[in-house]
Amino acid sequence: MSVTYDDSVGVEVSSDSFWEVGNYKRTVKRIDDGHRLCSDLMNCLHERARIEKAYAQQLTEWARRWRQLVEKGPQYGTVEKAWVAVMSEAEKVSELHLDVKASLMNGDFEKIKNWQKEAFHKQMMGGFKETKEAEDGFRKAQKPWAKKLKEVEAAKKAYHTACKEEKLAISRENNSKVDPSLNPEQLKKLQDKVEKCKQDVLKTKEKYEKSLKELDQGTPQYMENMEQVFEQCQQFEEKRLRFFREVLLEVQKHLDLSNVADYKNIYRDLEQNIKAADAVEDLRWFRANHGPGMSMNWPQFEEWSADMNRTLSRREKKKTTDGVTLTGINQTGDQALQNKPSSVSSYEKTQSYPTDWSDDESNNPFSSTDANGDSNPFDEDATSGMEVRVRALYDYEGQEHDELSFKAGDELTKIEDEDEQGWCKGRLDSGQVGLYPANYVEAIQ
Repeated sequence: MSVTYDDSVGVEVSSDSFWEVGNYKRTVKRIDDGHRLCSDLMNCLHERARIEKAYAQQLTEWARRWRQLVEKGPQYGTVEKAWVAVMSEAEKVSELHLDVKASLMNGDFEKIKNWQKEAFHKQMMGGFKETKEAEDGFRKAQKPWAKKLKEVEAAKKAYHTACKEEKLAISRENNSKVDPSLNPEQLKKLQDKVEKCKQDVLKTKEKYEKSLKELDQGTPQYMENMEQVFEQCQQFEEKRLRFFREVLLEVQKHLDLSNVADYKNIYRDLEQNIKAADAVEDLRWFRANHGPGMSMNWPQFEEWSADMNRTLSRREKKKTTDGVTLTGINQTGDQALQNKPSSVSSYEKTQSYPTDWSDDESNNPFSSTDANGDSNPFDEDATSGMEVRVRALYDYEGQEHDELSFKAGDELTKIEDEDEQGWCKGRLDSGQVGLYPANYVEAIQ
C-alpha cells in the first residue's frame, strides 16, 4: 500500500502498523465515528420510545374495549370484578410504559444530545475541531520522521540501482574477454565502467546506511510524539465510552419495570382481585336476585273497586293473562321498586327487582314465544281512547323485546300515559306496539 504524505510522497507502507506513515488516520476517524455513534444511540432510543408509546396506546384501547364488553356481558359478581381487574392492570401498565417513553426521550435522549453538543464542536469549513486537532497533532509528530524515511527510501533505491549497474558492468566485462572482435580500447572502457560502478555502490551504500542511521536516531522521538497525540485521542474516546456506559445503565433502569414499586403493586392487586373471586358468593347472589330467592307479589283476591282498571306500572305488568287485568296485588317482598332512570335501558343487571325475571330465560313461562301462539297471550289491548302523536327528541334502542326503537325526529303515537317509572306505551307507524321512555319524545302541536 502506498501512502502520500506531504514531503513523503512515494513512501511505501510495508505493514498495517500504526507507526507507518498515514496510518494514524484510523485513530482520527474514530473521533468522527464517536459523533455518529451518539446520533445512532439517540435514534435507537427514539425508536424504542415510539414502541413504548404505541404499546401503551394499544393496551389502553384493548382495556377500554374489553371493559365495555365484560360490563355489558352476562358475567356477574366477583368473577366479573376479577375479569375487569385484568383491564385495570393493562391501564396501569400502559401508564408505566408512557413513563418509560418519557424517561427515554426527556432524560436519556436529551442527555446524549447535550453531551454530543458539548464534546464535538463543528467548524465553519466543516468537520469537527477535535478531529482537526488530532489530525494536526499526528501530522506534526510524524512529519520529521516521514521526511527522514523518504530519504532512506531514496538512498535505498539509489544503492540498489548502483548494485544492479555494477552487476551488469561486470557481466559485460566478462563477456568481452572471450570476444576477439573487441579492441583493447573497448576492453579498457568496460573495465573503467566496472570500476566506476563499484565506487557508486560504495557511495550509495554509505549514504543509505547514514540515512538509515539518522532515521533510527529519530525514531524514539517520533514514537514519543506520536504516543502523546494518541493518548490525547484515547482520553477523548474514554470519555465517550464511559458516558455511553453511564447512559445505557440509566436506560436499563428505565426499561426494567420489575424494579418499579408501582409495577409490583399492580400485579399484587391483580392477584388479590382474582383470588377474591368466590363462586359460592356469586351463585348466592344470582339465586337471590334472579332465582328462587327473589320475593314475589303473589296474586290475592280483592273486591272490585272503581280504580281496578288503573294502568299498571312498567314493572307490574310483566305479561299477565290474556284479556285479564290483575288487581289488588300486594307486594310481599322486602325490596321496593325503584324509579327507573329515563336515560338508561329498561334493564340493568346491577339492580335487583324482586318481582322481575329475565325475558331471555328459556324456561320463562311468560315468554313471548309461548307454545300457544306467536304473541304474548297476556299483552293488553294496544288501542286506547287517548292517542296522541309525538315526535322523538333522541335516538333510542330498545333493550327488551317489548320496547320500541326509534331515531330522533321519528313520529309515533302515544296510546298510554306515562306510568310512575317514566315509561309510556306507544305505537310506531309500522304498527309495532311497545314501551319507550316518556322524556325521549315531545307532543306534536
